[in-house]
Amino acid sequence: MIQGGSKKLCNIIHKITTSIGKNYGTAQIASLQQAALKERCILIDKLDRPIGEATKEFCHEINAKGSIPLHRAFSVFLFNNKGELLLQKRSSSKITFPDHYTNTCCSHPLAEIPSEMEEKNAMGVRRAAIRRLHYELGIPNDAIKPHEFFYLTRIYYEAMSNTRWGEHEIDYVLFLQKDNITIDPNPDEVSEVRWMPRAEIENFVKTTIPLTPWFRLMYQYKLLHWWDNLHTINKMQDLDNITTLK
Repeated sequence: MIQGGSKKLCNIIHKITTSIGKNYGTAQIASLQQAALKERCILIDKLDRPIGEATKEFCHEINAKGSIPLHRAFSVFLFNNKGELLLQKRSSSKITFPDHYTNTCCSHPLAEIPSEMEEKNAMGVRRAAIRRLHYELGIPNDAIKPHEFFYLTRIYYEAMSNTRWGEHEIDYVLFLQKDNITIDPNPDEVSEVRWMPRAEIENFVKTTIPLTPWFRLMYQYKLLHWWDNLHTINKMQDLDNITTLK
C-alpha cells in the first residue's frame, strides 16, 4: 500500500511539474527563477511616478489586451579602467530573453525592500543594482558604494520575448568604472561573461545573435558615444527626460 501510494503521488507531482513548465512557456523552469516571479516590482506611469506594486510575474506577462504593465528597472554598464565593458550572456533558464547577450546587469528595484523605494538621487535604484550585481555576478556587496554609480539617464522601451512574456520598462542607465572587482557568476542567471574592448564591440553586435532588445536599443541610441566619452560622461547626463527607444 505504501509503495503504491508513493508511486501515485509521484505521478501526481510529475503531472503538476509538467503543467507548471508548460504554463510558464518553457519545458522546465529553475526553482530560483520560479521563486523570483513572486518578487514585487514597482508599477509606474509614463512619467516614472510610482502608482503601485505587483509581482514580477504580473509585470512580465502579456495580458489579455496584449500589453504588459509598465514598471521600473535599471541597466548597469560596468567598465574597467582600460575602458572594457563587462557583458553577460543570460542563462537558458531566464524567463525573458534566455541565452541573450546583454550589458553587465539588468533588473528591478523591489517594492518589498523599503530602501529600494527611495526616490531621491535614484538611491533606491542604486541599492537594487548593488544587490543584483552580487546575486547575478557574485560581486561582493561592499565592493561598490551607491554613490559610485553614475546615473546617466532613463529610457523607455517595450519588447516581447515570446507569446507569453515580455518587458515594458522605464530603465535607469547606470555607469560604473572600476577595477579589481571579484566576479563569480550565478549559473542560474548568467552562463557567460566577457570583458569587451571598445574596438571589438561593433563587430560583436553585428555578428552575435541574439542580443537583448534593451541592450541593442541603447547600443543604437548612444552607447558608443557614451563609451567614447567615459572621461567626460558627466557632461552627458540627462535626468529630466525619459527617451523612448523603438
